[in-house]
Amino acid sequence: MDWLRISAEAGLLGLFLASFLAATLLPGGSEAVLVALLQQHPGQFWPALALATLGNTLGALTSYALGRWLPQRQSPAALRQLARVRRWGAPVLLLAWAPLIGDALCVAAGWLRLNALRCTVFIAAGKFARYWLLAEGAALLP
Repeated sequence: MDWLRISAEAGLLGLFLASFLAATLLPGGSEAVLVALLQQHPGQFWPALALATLGNTLGALTSYALGRWLPQRQSPAALRQLARVRRWGAPVLLLAWAPLIGDALCVAAGWLRLNALRCTVFIAAGKFARYWLLAEGAALLP
């Protein structure tokens, strides 16, 4: 399967792009890219972890920015859901990595005008933790 082998540099760029796109409202997953890259280039553990976290965080911040641009008028049902996000504040974005709810949490945080710096810190922390666990698991594979 040498024809499937990619350079570390190309793999890292691909991982960054896949991580960014996976965190936007577009469908996609970067986990398989991370695992494949680490299987081929185990010495790239920390660069891969950093780029996956950075790309995914920037993608989530794109969703946050979209939320800031949404009109402030919402239905009563949507306002009830947003009240939950407001009550928990930026720390709820530790769950920004979660499928289905992660994008919605980022958009809601933007719509609520939660502090962007605090949101960035919590988004990055949650995404780093997820990728770190995944990368550690990939290191255990044969």
